[in-house]
Amino acid sequence: MSKKIIFDDQPGLPFDEWKNPYEAADDPFTALRTPNPLYYCSFGSGSSGNSCYIGSQKGGMLIDVGVKPEDIERGLASNGVDMKHVKGVLLTHDHGDHVKYVYSLLRNHKHLKLFCTNRVLNGILRKHSISRRIREYHIPIFKEIPFKLLDFEITAFEVSHDGSDNMGFSIEFDGSRFVVATDLGEIGERADFYIRRATYLMIEANYDERMLRMGHYPEYLKARIMGPKGHLDNAVTASYLSEVVSSEMTYIFLCHLSKDNNTPAIALKTVRDALERRGLKVGNAMETLEDRQADVQLAALPRFDMTRWFVFRK
Repeated sequence: MSKKIIFDDQPGLPFDEWKNPYEAADDPFTALRTPNPLYYCSFGSGSSGNSCYIGSQKGGMLIDVGVKPEDIERGLASNGVDMKHVKGVLLTHDHGDHVKYVYSLLRNHKHLKLFCTNRVLNGILRKHSISRRIREYHIPIFKEIPFKLLDFEITAFEVSHDGSDNMGFSIEFDGSRFVVATDLGEIGERADFYIRRATYLMIEANYDERMLRMGHYPEYLKARIMGPKGHLDNAVTASYLSEVVSSEMTYIFLCHLSKDNNTPAIALKTVRDALERRGLKVGNAMETLEDRQADVQLAALPRFDMTRWFVFRK
């Protein structure tokens, strides 16, 4: 049996103590019939800054803090979530666009716990001008050893990138799995294992190969991006998704799109075409009547803006 670490010392909120997180749902009456929906939003995705929120009625977590804390707090508040309901911060790796504001957030919200490996924490202290007091918030995690946070079971897994340590997360909740796989140059065995089991998937589609090759980046940077510890090409992501998508995978969010070497339209078309060649009907993740007839929903996360508030119901 896998060893599990449990961090559940903060009691969950009773249902009626929330400020009504259904206010932004397209169908609040349907939401109210669901005992415990899963909530998700992205505050920014790309080399300028990454952060997203995943939560339930008991509270939730942030994954990466490369976006200004005030923007995160404002976005959560607009959907009825106070920062006191955020119980933890998970870090995928130590690059600045994922950790730039993590200490500021922790310092302003001292109840938060920081979940990352020791190698990620040491990389942050070595590479960035961040106070060593960040250690006071740190709870070390280990790849392939699940841990509990509120009503989530979280497993970190290896991904191929050039940070000090690099991981994706499989977040299990009420029989579904939200899998985050960002910043990876190739899809290794462990990433593949977890992605295939995803109900909701956030996966990198960083660049269009033609745009990158014809672009202004120096050759060493192009080689780094295209290398096995760099980033994923749209076509690679599309081909892979067409192989692994199943009836269990209901949402796909394309993340970390390059500003200079990609566009949302190109990334979405590349992936959509690959999925449609599989015979799948692909929705736009907008909860329209047409989307409800689709086999899978597809969206590209914006680089600088917050997405709408997603309410996932079983």
